[in-house]
Amino acid sequence: MINKNDEYLIPTAKLVFHLTRNIIFGIIFILITLFVGMYGYHLFENMTWIDAFVNAAMILSGMGPMSTLVTNSGKLFAGIYALFSGLSFIVIVAMIFSPVIHRFFHKIHLESK
Repeated sequence: MINKNDEYLIPTAKLVFHLTRNIIFGIIFILITLFVGMYGYHLFENMTWIDAFVNAAMILSGMGPMSTLVTNSGKLFAGIYALFSGLSFIVIVAMIFSPVIHRFFHKIHLESK
């Protein structure tokens, strides 16, 4: 028996498709953001690519830098990259879970028809 509330819900297969697509976009966005951080640390702090990767990954994950920053331009980049990473995290989580949130709003009838 189909519940009256379920008539506005998208099919489960379509929900899984949207969720998978958004996860792939999220991973691509994370990789791009990680590369921007690696390039910045390599350029401004003259770090090796592996050290730049570790620092960018640590900032992106919210842990903080691994190495002590030496140059003023590197410190400025690290601050801007940390702010950018924080906002990126919020955007990526919202993007990935938007199909689930959308389905939830349909379920409780908060979205207009």
